[in-house]
Amino acid sequence: MTGPIGIIHSPYTTKDKCPIQPIYSSGVTGRVEVFEQYEAGLKDIETFSHIYLFYQFDMTGEIQLIRSTFLDDKPHGIFATRHPCRPNGIGMSIVKLIRRDKNILEIEGVDVLDKTPLLDIKPYIPRFDVITGATEGWVADKEWRPKPEGRE
Repeated sequence: MTGPIGIIHSPYTTKDKCPIQPIYSSGVTGRVEVFEQYEAGLKDIETFSHIYLFYQFDMTGEIQLIRSTFLDDKPHGIFATRHPCRPNGIGMSIVKLIRRDKNILEIEGVDVLDKTPLLDIKPYIPRFDVITGATEGWVADKEWRPKPEGRE
């Protein structure tokens, strides 16, 4: 791994205001600044409507292997959740790609803190990424609710 390839810019500067999933940030725009030495790798990215952003959770709290989440007060194993306080601290979001201008991508649905280190970008390809019959595990019977106050 070479380290970050760029920076994600968003309107969120504090954890308490940052949404915990892209579904809670519909319509919120941000920018992905890809470092100039990686700009050539963006060739044809604008042909996709959505992209995966892989990033480093660099502002998370204590890592716990078992913890509760925003959807459930009952604790679950960290690898059965999308909680940000992870051993390797790698996050992933699917965002809408609005436009590309050289090394800058304008995106919609951003759900990360401003200045989050970007590790990778991949196109969202429904033919490959939608899995018919996939199950939602313990999340299936949980009602959507906002992030509880004071919880990451």
